[in-house]
Amino acid sequence: MTAFAPIGWWATVFVSLYVLIRLWESDSPGQMFIEGWWFGLGLFGAGVSWVYVSMAVYGGMSSWLAAMATLLFCAFLALFPAATGWLAARMSKPGPGRLLVFIPACWVLMEWIRGWILSGFPWLAIGYAQVPDGWLAGYAPIFGVYGLSALSLFAAGALAWLFQRAWIPGAWVLPFALLVGVLASGEALRHIEWTKPEGLPVTVALLQGNIPQEMKWRPERAAQTLADYAGRIESSQAKLIVLPETALPVFYSQLPAAYLDGMTQLARERGADILAGVPTGDINGAYFNSVVSLGASPMQFYHKQHLVAFGEYVPKGFDWIVNVLHIPLSDFERGSKHQPPILAAGQRIAVNICYEDVFGHEIIRALPQATLLVNVTNDAWFGDSLASWQHAQMSQMRALETGRYMLRATNTGVTAIVDQNGYVKAVLPEFEAGTLEGKVQGYSGMTPYARWGNYPVLIGVAMLLLIGAVRQRP
Repeated sequence: MTAFAPIGWWATVFVSLYVLIRLWESDSPGQMFIEGWWFGLGLFGAGVSWVYVSMAVYGGMSSWLAAMATLLFCAFLALFPAATGWLAARMSKPGPGRLLVFIPACWVLMEWIRGWILSGFPWLAIGYAQVPDGWLAGYAPIFGVYGLSALSLFAAGALAWLFQRAWIPGAWVLPFALLVGVLASGEALRHIEWTKPEGLPVTVALLQGNIPQEMKWRPERAAQTLADYAGRIESSQAKLIVLPETALPVFYSQLPAAYLDGMTQLARERGADILAGVPTGDINGAYFNSVVSLGASPMQFYHKQHLVAFGEYVPKGFDWIVNVLHIPLSDFERGSKHQPPILAAGQRIAVNICYEDVFGHEIIRALPQATLLVNVTNDAWFGDSLASWQHAQMSQMRALETGRYMLRATNTGVTAIVDQNGYVKAVLPEFEAGTLEGKVQGYSGMTPYARWGNYPVLIGVAMLLLIGAVRQRP
């Protein structure tokens, strides 16, 4: 876990993968399955145990049931590294082919499956550890996070092969060259500018309301929340003002007309635009998790299209879980997969809401039209845990993959301005109300990843596994 945010010791990922790969050098498929499962249980048990907070503290689930559900969830996620070991053993014999080819290919396959099954949970994909400072980060605009995962496993495999042959005269040269080559190439790629600035920089203000999750949806708190955000908007001179996910905690149709008119008129007078998270629709019918634009530009809406299972929609057959949890607005409708960027503050803005920014192949749908990425989120569900920083690291990956700024406006953190190279340029402290102001640049152009998505990596993986399957035929 030290390799991921907030610690960010990215090099330790190679150490942990090296240990796992050494265990996998010559074991049977069954033994590699068990070793992979224990590795996965440690990774996810430490890395995503924050789901307990959302269920027990804010979801109203009893402590023992939430603890059991968290353990089962982590045990389920551990099956993916376990399946990696089993499949790699079935596809290959001990040796450099397993270390350098089949373990990386099987790992990426399992990460990809984990990224779509039950709507997807791609949290803690190994490639995220490289952002923004890792030696492999330069590959992100070409291959995306799954490519970085494959290359991380390749580097760890080369390291394992190197130590195997370290004491054999001359035998260490090839694995050493492979290891240095993949790391040095990644560092060299960091200096390529895949996109170019478009237009003039724009001033932005990202609002962090710090509304306690247990108070967010209480009717008696709504008026105060609306007033707090209105005050922060009034005090900002930025041309683009962004409020978090569901910052306005009532349906758009129920907002006081004077409130909406006042914000819109104020923004128009200043030549500014506001992006505000607000539920739209009708509680008794279809409703959406949305962002509305108000101000100098025409009013526009974005409706969230990738919903969170059990939090925003209920998978078939799992209604009993929602009956145990107490989550407001837990049955949203999906927005269209193909929504145009919002035109505001002279930018074409690809808006994504909360969990949507963990799916790189979905973010690139708005390209090349979009010049700026904006994520609005509410990670208050997970309390003071690793979740918000892990989520921010995924936003950094999306910025690096697309070569565009990512603006993050959150309820309790991490509210940040991330540049086109994945670096955090400015950030607000967590769990404090505040406004983060800065100047950002729009970008145009297409990185290789923005053009081709995950297809090159997945096609490569499929070809390698096909070769492995053919080799196993009697």
